[in-house]
Amino acid sequence: MVNAFDPSALGNSVSAKTRDLIERRTKLLGPAYRLFYKNPVEVCRGSGVHLYDSDNNEYLDAYNNVVSVGHCHPRVADAVSEQLHILCTHTRYVQEGILEYADHLLATFGDGIGHAMFTCTGSEANDLALRMAKYHTGHNGIIITSEAYHGNSDLTASFSPSLGENSPLGTWVRRVPTPDSYRQDPRKLGRVMAENVAAQIADLERHGDGLAAFIADSLFSSDGIYSEPEGLLAPVAEVVRQAGGLFIADEVQSGFARTGTHFWGYQRHGIAPDIVTMGKPMGNGFPVAGIAVRPEVVERFGNDVRYFNTFGGNSVAMAAAQATFDVIRDERLMENANKVGQIIRDGFAALAKRYDRIGDIRGAGLYIGIELVRDRQTREPDSAAALAVVNGLRERRVLISATGFHSNILKIRPPLVFSESDADRLLTEAEAVFAEL
Repeated sequence: MVNAFDPSALGNSVSAKTRDLIERRTKLLGPAYRLFYKNPVEVCRGSGVHLYDSDNNEYLDAYNNVVSVGHCHPRVADAVSEQLHILCTHTRYVQEGILEYADHLLATFGDGIGHAMFTCTGSEANDLALRMAKYHTGHNGIIITSEAYHGNSDLTASFSPSLGENSPLGTWVRRVPTPDSYRQDPRKLGRVMAENVAAQIADLERHGDGLAAFIADSLFSSDGIYSEPEGLLAPVAEVVRQAGGLFIADEVQSGFARTGTHFWGYQRHGIAPDIVTMGKPMGNGFPVAGIAVRPEVVERFGNDVRYFNTFGGNSVAMAAAQATFDVIRDERLMENANKVGQIIRDGFAALAKRYDRIGDIRGAGLYIGIELVRDRQTREPDSAAALAVVNGLRERRVLISATGFHSNILKIRPPLVFSESDADRLLTEAEAVFAEL
């Protein structure tokens, strides 16, 4: 895992208390869980864009998109608490809350999207979307980007190559190269990507699978955060539709106003997906996720197979989702993401004039990628520098991570309430870390 803590290297870099917690964690939770950072962070509470440890040390959270409207936002916390005191049950009873939320949510899509269905996690949402696509098309084939991540259920892990070589892909999965706007001509990327998708469709058909769906994270988060050019996915969608497949927009990371100019990341590309999947930030940390789908796509699946999720769409989840949605709207967080995100990108552009390791700066709104290279001419990835920056910032109590195949891209995706002063702190500390490299 990118930026994972290595328990075998547990030395004197951590306090005695943290060491004890890590050892207990390993004993009680087993080897599958991972911690971030060379020196793991203990957290006890959060507020807004800040996290605090047991000694009340404050950390600036420039990584956590799950709490999109900030840690422990009072409106979300109050909505959850109030609903817990009233009722928490499933979707097989008539309830107004789920209808109100679905009404608000569906109004953000347009383009033929007509139904909402709810799950607990983004993995479940992508799992449901692919089950539906396979049933609707009668085909099995799935096309993804090179380093995609779409979940950790058995199905979604089988088309999430970013999980690593020990997590096998399905035989009905095909990959197309990452749309690397840093190393390729952005003007040609849409056409090239469409051609690559067409070639993989032909291979799926040759092997008798056919195409069920093409699915992409609209900002290619695990591939390395590629936000340009806008319109990149439009020719891909055309090729997919011509082959009878569905286009699925994975908005688990790039949705809910994060790009700063559109509520959904796919809208930057001028396309109309057949299914949109959602998760992570939907309930500001409360487990709620779902899909939005064209009626004709779900009709036969809904009648023949049906769908039920005991906790998906429960009363409290809907209260959390509605409160989060309301805060994004009322606090004008999409506009804030656009403004503050530009400040961060401009700040790193200024740093790039002094530090040659900064090769590329990209992103949209408050989802930003800073690619570090050994040499700007060869554009050779510099994984060591990226991890040094991530861990250097951690020591200065600023939290980010890294992404991409080489783990050489700084990943900055703070809560949408990140302010100009927060951006200034991030940039000031980043400058200090680059000066120490």
